[in-house]
Amino acid sequence: MNTAEIRDLEVEELERRVADTRRELFNLRFQNATGQLENTGQLREVRRNIARLLTVLNQKKQES
Repeated sequence: MNTAEIRDLEVEELERRVADTRRELFNLRFQNATGQLENTGQLREVRRNIARLLTVLNQKKQES
């Protein structure tokens, strides 16, 4: 998910995606703790996606 795609989304959609991505991060952390996660780079990618979503969400909220 790149920043251009994120900027096209509405505030409600951004909030929903943040919640979904946080759930995904929780599941990945659980898999990592139990030794089931093979690609640990996914954790970093998901954390960065959350940061991107929150950055754009905060910008949109400040504009309105």
